Amino acid sequence: MAKSKDKPSKSRNPETELVHGGRNPPDQYGFVNTPVYRGSTVLFPTVESLENRDQEYFYGRRDSPSQRALRETICELEGGAVTVLTPSGLAAISAALLALVQAGDNILVTDSVYGPTRRFCDEVLTTLGVETTYYDPLIGSGIGKLINDRTRVVFTEAPGSLTFEMQDVPAISKAAHKAGAVVVMDNTWATPLYFKPFEHGVDVSIQAATKYIIGHADGLLGAVTANPQTADAIIGTHGDLGLCPGSEETFLALRGLRTLAVRLERHWQSALEIARWFEARPEVARVLHPALEDDPGHAIWARDFTGTCGLFSIILEPCPKAAVEAMLNGLKLFGLGWSWGGFESLVVPFDPVPLRSATKWQAEGPALRFHIGLENVEDLKADLEEGFERLRKG
Repeated sequence: MAKSKDKPSKSRNPETELVHGGRNPPDQYGFVNTPVYRGSTVLFPTVESLENRDQEYFYGRRDSPSQRALRETICELEGGAVTVLTPSGLAAISAALLALVQAGDNILVTDSVYGPTRRFCDEVLTTLGVETTYYDPLIGSGIGKLINDRTRVVFTEAPGSLTFEMQDVPAISKAAHKAGAVVVMDNTWATPLYFKPFEHGVDVSIQAATKYIIGHADGLLGAVTANPQTADAIIGTHGDLGLCPGSEETFLALRGLRTLAVRLERHWQSALEIARWFEARPEVARVLHPALEDDPGHAIWARDFTGTCGLFSIILEPCPKAAVEAMLNGLKLFGLGWSWGGFESLVVPFDPVPLRSATKWQAEGPALRFHIGLENVEDLKADLEEGFERLRKG
């Protein structure tokens, strides 16, 4: 990995870092944006230079000026020691876990974890001799009772990206560290703007940069940021796996970072307004959003987080599947599709029961996950109002 340039002499506020991080116009003939470097081969002037790898860059898979600009900016925002980039968020999760475990180890994973993370643990780590134990996301400091002498990693996700249980990350981290385990967190929901993982005991923070960092639903990317204790393991495994982002996706992420603060605040405020509107609807049994005052995780969110994003879920009152389909199929402004974090509003029905093993999911009726985009909130409400009318008729 290329050597980093000197960081600013004084730490900058995150909003400023988003705009200026990774940019050096004097080195780019005055152009504002970091150029897109597309390439594999890097030439050396002499055999001695090639053998000593005495240049800043030596192969495109390992690093480029574009990648470095993105890595250093994300690392500064997260507050870690080093960041590596991957082709997707799932690749970031799998690389981080593979770097930290070996055959015979045990890892503890929250029961509310992102579905593909669970599949990676169950279908890949199992074949490598790594055991996964799922735990109640609300366990807090009680996690210590599940840690044994083979436990190497405690994996957290706060909140869970379907059911939105808010984990007590500091309490979990304290108990894990006392037992010698490493804490890994999927920090995609809050982004580095609204949750500082390393200030709350996390050792490795993961971003599915596909979501809010790229922010326009037009690229796939992941990032793993490590503290000094785990940095060498993360860098080594990342390089050995041959993981690297595409040059176009790197550019899209750099572009997305520049507007992340203003986009995320809009997502936050619009989603919270829609969530409160849902609370007053007779068709809705519950709203799963930790920023709402009556949410079970609100106190932890208010203590540890400085904002939210556009993603939350609702539980409908009991109703037929056909009625839910009628509601969703007729929506004009909400797309039916997975992923989130782009400019557009989305909704998906989901059933967490098959994704649970340590806890039992109980709900009054069907569950829907919403991502509130950048559209006008009143237009979104009008679209949903028509949807609820179809629901009632169904």
